[in-house]
Amino acid sequence: MELKPKQQISSYIIQSQEEEIKRISIELHEGVGQNLYSILTGLQFIDSGTKEPHMKNHLREMSQLIEKTIQEIRLLSVELYPPVLTTLGLLPAMKSYIKLYTSTFGILVDLDTAGTQKWLPEKSRIAVFRVCQEALTNIVKYADTSNVKINVIWTEDELKVTINDFGKGFHQAEHGGNNQSSGIAAMKERMLLTGGQCTISSKIGEGTSIELSLPLKD
Repeated sequence: MELKPKQQISSYIIQSQEEEIKRISIELHEGVGQNLYSILTGLQFIDSGTKEPHMKNHLREMSQLIEKTIQEIRLLSVELYPPVLTTLGLLPAMKSYIKLYTSTFGILVDLDTAGTQKWLPEKSRIAVFRVCQEALTNIVKYADTSNVKINVIWTEDELKVTINDFGKGFHQAEHGGNNQSSGIAAMKERMLLTGGQCTISSKIGEGTSIELSLPLKD
């Protein structure tokens, strides 16, 4: 697929953003996270040699706060850029994110797959993952639902992903210019730049369905 000049600029901007997001994710995990872990180890060492009760209580409170912060940084790092997206592929990355998503927002996500996972170029893996991530984020903000169904189907020629939220739905014609509409436009643009498509349909009271399709062969 040959991109038009405007699309080439969009593709370059997205690629640059992804490289920066990946850098920040690594720095959070390997830099800030490791530094906090070293501080935690030092506090625990001091606590083991302290006998005054009020000082021990203070040290333990500080240790608990740092442990909580380390966990939050780990979760943020995974959310920004799951390492498994590069090492193991799209499905493991989606499963990792869904686990984090459910524990954070309490929305159950039923992921069903069919067919054999195929190799995808990094650009395509990132695009599909980001679109799914944006869809799940929109569900938290707008859908008012507690259950989501994701179907991932691999064939020889195509990857198809369908996301159904069973939420309150919306009138698509009435959402021009708002944040949800901007998110939808970004999802469609990402898929278009990888040679795929993103189709969205919604009915009031029945929920929203998002379908991604990505050709696997030229």
